[in-house]
Amino acid sequence: MPRFSVIVPVFKVQGFLRECLDSVLEQSFDDLEVIAVDDCSPDGCGAILDEYAARDPRVKAVHLPENVGLGRARNAGLPHATGDYVLFLDSDDRYTPGLLRAVADRLDATGDPDILVFDHVRTHWWGRAGRSDAADLLEQAGAGTFDIRRSPEYLRLFLVAWNKAYRRDFFLGHGFRYRPGLYEDAPVSYQSMVTAERIACLDRVGVEYRQRRQGAITRTPGRKHFDIFEQYEGLFAFLAERPGLDWARPLLFERALDHMLFAVARPERVLRGDRKEFYRHIRAFYRRHVPPGFTPPPDSRRGEIRLLALAPHHRAHLALGLWRRGGKATRRAASRLRDLVARHAKRSWYRVQLRRPLDPRLAVYSAGHSRAVNGDPRAIHAKAAELAPRVRGVWVVRPDALDRVPPGVECVTTGSWRYYRVMARATHWFNDCNWAGDLVKRPGSVHVQTHRGTPLKHMALDLLDRPGARHGTNVRGMLRRSDRWDVSLVANRHSEEVWQRAYPCHFASLRSGSPRNDVLVSGGAEHGTGRGAQLRERLGIDARETVVLYAPTLRDYRRGRHVWRVGLEALTASLGPGHRLLVRLHPSLARHPERALVLRDLHRSGALTDVTDEPHVEDVLLAADALVTDYSALMFDYAVLDRPIVIHADDWAAFRATRGAYFDITAEPPGHVTRSDEELAKAFTSGAWRDEESARLRAAFRERFCEYDDGRAAERVVRQILLGEPSEAMTADGDGREDGDGREDGDGREDGDGREDGDGHTRQDGGVVRIPKAADRSARRPQLR
Repeated sequence: MPRFSVIVPVFKVQGFLRECLDSVLEQSFDDLEVIAVDDCSPDGCGAILDEYAARDPRVKAVHLPENVGLGRARNAGLPHATGDYVLFLDSDDRYTPGLLRAVADRLDATGDPDILVFDHVRTHWWGRAGRSDAADLLEQAGAGTFDIRRSPEYLRLFLVAWNKAYRRDFFLGHGFRYRPGLYEDAPVSYQSMVTAERIACLDRVGVEYRQRRQGAITRTPGRKHFDIFEQYEGLFAFLAERPGLDWARPLLFERALDHMLFAVARPERVLRGDRKEFYRHIRAFYRRHVPPGFTPPPDSRRGEIRLLALAPHHRAHLALGLWRRGGKATRRAASRLRDLVARHAKRSWYRVQLRRPLDPRLAVYSAGHSRAVNGDPRAIHAKAAELAPRVRGVWVVRPDALDRVPPGVECVTTGSWRYYRVMARATHWFNDCNWAGDLVKRPGSVHVQTHRGTPLKHMALDLLDRPGARHGTNVRGMLRRSDRWDVSLVANRHSEEVWQRAYPCHFASLRSGSPRNDVLVSGGAEHGTGRGAQLRERLGIDARETVVLYAPTLRDYRRGRHVWRVGLEALTASLGPGHRLLVRLHPSLARHPERALVLRDLHRSGALTDVTDEPHVEDVLLAADALVTDYSALMFDYAVLDRPIVIHADDWAAFRATRGAYFDITAEPPGHVTRSDEELAKAFTSGAWRDEESARLRAAFRERFCEYDDGRAAERVVRQILLGEPSEAMTADGDGREDGDGREDGDGREDGDGREDGDGHTRQDGGVVRIPKAADRSARRPQLR
């Protein structure tokens, strides 16, 4: 007897059927059977089912003599099910990898409950959406079980058959069956949920719910949507036969009305000419089934439900909806007007502040487009507090990033009155991205561009012949903002040369090294101590574990700029016991649906640790014993630690063709290069990741790209820029800047470590530059001496 019986009703889905079946049969948990019910499909579905059944004994193909519809096709599969649990999967949807293993583990942990519910994601024909509205409920459920009488809020879980695993004895014992017609999921979902004594939840995305452009019957308007009334009449007939469920009648009554009102308000379901009749049916249902003393709960469509008892005509209900929508529109318009007036007043205030003299003891800092307090600006700010305490440092952050500002750090929020006053008078400006375009570069001020990493990928001007990579990037605006740079920090001569070509602007290069990497120079000497050890302890990583960090970069050839190039579960398995895999996505992908669909589930299961939200990437680098990356600028920083690096370059040809690169990372790598999951796994199982050849490649890489990283970069910047001490590390430069369109990258893109991969940059003309002391500054640019 298998653990799971997966029933798949099939009708006119030959273009999706193979993908659906493969998603089940290729699960890592294989103690299952698939009962595929051919609902007399007129296309090639029947032949596909026979093909799968012939080659995989776990597949049973059931061919119906006539079309009976989705609900009854599910019923037809039930007699063939022999598993402990029954699951239903629509034939145009698919399971996510690892779902059934996770379901089996949760069932074992909760002692085989009656029902287990898991999450889903909608996949539209134009792209994937995020998690369902029920995600918070699933998370709150925890690892235990509950019943609906004590936890009625769980009746709000999505009303479908395919997001649940039913214990077969429970499902068949209560005689649950799907009725013909649309909305067949609702009665069975509600019947089973209020009957079950033990319900468990799995906070994991298990199904990709395909929203087809054509063919979805729930999006086809017509009289079929009147089936909803017969379905709910069947539900209340079920309740009438079971007096022990009287407590559930008010809950299900509210849920039924909510569903009906939802349907009538959607033109893709109920035709305009049918709305009056549909509304009469809702009112009739209300009169027949309203429980004594019923009061709609606050979180329901309370106003619309109350209106059903009072309004004799559907137009009153529609008027209520229009009134609500109109009120929201009025409030939005008023809010926009207030914002417009406030912006105009603040800009006028800014112009007044610009007439005041610069404050030589005021410096402003920004990082990550004002979303964080980290990176090079943070390192410089800390060193300035030590060496130049008379210079007041103020951070610029967005309003939604205030919670990321450390205690005791002075800050202003973008767009505020204080922001414009501070920005008008600050003499020193430090940023790893470009400043907002409406800010004025004043004579005598010094703008320092720190950048966000050594560039491997093409940046700025070099993107002009890469139309795919610069899609949505305003290169002209990027260069216009970069014209405000006075000083560009560089960590190696490679960066200096690249910035000269990519950013044809006038600035000086300071061969300072990367201030953010100072801690890597000092912290790398004593592995297992300091900030890296603190992070390991906070993450629950044993000091004896070998930590492998996987940090992929963005893909310009992919919508959303994200694609998984490594099988995370396979990599974790290949590392074996005694190892911990950390994964850090690019910060711009922190809210990407793929993170919620894949990485979040693996993190919660303990298969790996997601460190995307760690505010300081330097701590993550210090905690890692090895780095696996593809083309992220993070490799240049990690090389400072002189620890093993593996380059996974399975799509190097495509990446280089679409984005462009300044050199071939596969020919001059910092360690071994792999091109498949198998090669990557072998690199670790064989020990090649830290062999002599790996050390030789890393030494050459470090010599070239860690040239100026000696642990004194922040000090060098503070002494040169804030204290005006002379330095031979400054050279007259070409130009540099970041993507002035306000994009997340310095090329128009940011790099996978959470740093921008090059946005302001330099050119060496050979002259040494002196930055005058603040009191002496009168010219816009540093003067050659």
